[in-house]
Amino acid sequence: MTERLIERPRRLRRTEALRELVRETRLAPSDFICPIFVRAEGERRPIPSLPGHAQLPVAEVPAKARELWSLGIRAVILFGIPARKDPYGSENKDPDGVVPRALRAMKDAVPEMVAVSDMCFCEYTDHGHCGIVNRRGDPHYDPHLPEGYLLNDPTLELLAQASVVHAEAGADVIAPSGMVDGMVAAIRRGLDEAGFAHTVVMSYATKFASHFYGPFRDAAESPPRFGDRRGYQMDPANRREALREALLDAREGADILMVKPALPYLDVILEVRRHTRLPVAAYQVSGEYAMLRAAADRGWVPLPDAALETLVAIRRAGADLILTYFAEEAARWLLS
Repeated sequence: MTERLIERPRRLRRTEALRELVRETRLAPSDFICPIFVRAEGERRPIPSLPGHAQLPVAEVPAKARELWSLGIRAVILFGIPARKDPYGSENKDPDGVVPRALRAMKDAVPEMVAVSDMCFCEYTDHGHCGIVNRRGDPHYDPHLPEGYLLNDPTLELLAQASVVHAEAGADVIAPSGMVDGMVAAIRRGLDEAGFAHTVVMSYATKFASHFYGPFRDAAESPPRFGDRRGYQMDPANRREALREALLDAREGADILMVKPALPYLDVILEVRRHTRLPVAAYQVSGEYAMLRAAADRGWVPLPDAALETLVAIRRAGADLILTYFAEEAARWLLS
């Protein structure tokens, strides 16, 4: 009589050393992209809805970059808070604007740091939308579209112009985040024609119209003054459309594809990972970060363990890179 085989997966969980030996998903500080908010004017300003983060003056960016580099973090993404706003977000394409100045300062201090420039206009426009909106009396006005509608093709021209300015200032990666149709192709063409064929494009390829962005809008001072962004950001219910968006951006020349947010969309990260050989990034957004911190402040979850668990989940779903507000803390936890 043959003895029945008993499978014992727990054999590999018996000790910490065994568990580490067979661990399938690993985290390292070099997996993270750390956000930095940069002010054009004034002093450091803490961000109440993002505890542990602050808007930094340009002069403090080099020191922050050095600190992050010492922890093993190899990439940062810059978000600008401009001195002035107008209907066209003009400071975003000004060589003396806040992000170009921060890029030059950071690259002088830490040349090896991968500098990612968030390429959107919501922080720079007086209406808070991600490009040029349809307004009666404006040269771009289209009578066939409703007032306030984000105009697609005129916005593409601005994105291409601003991307070249940021590349000239030292950006290694341009990260368009407005979900404007054709944004990757327009930026790629603009960069190539200006001699920046080496500059990477990391597209926010599937960015959902999420309720988890609130703290970021405080941090970047970019809430829309009217309406919302559902006319250009994605419906949270749509997974097939998310894959379509990602594959379109890949065909237009994106080098990295991003899914945003991360935790509510792990299935989308997995779907994109299965259908592309490009690197996949995921953005653990401000609301995800703030919820974990709030729960930890109340003693409901242990912050380091819970935060690292979420980061492992994002990596396990297929993300090669994680843009997270936990980047600096997570690097310290992993090194301790």
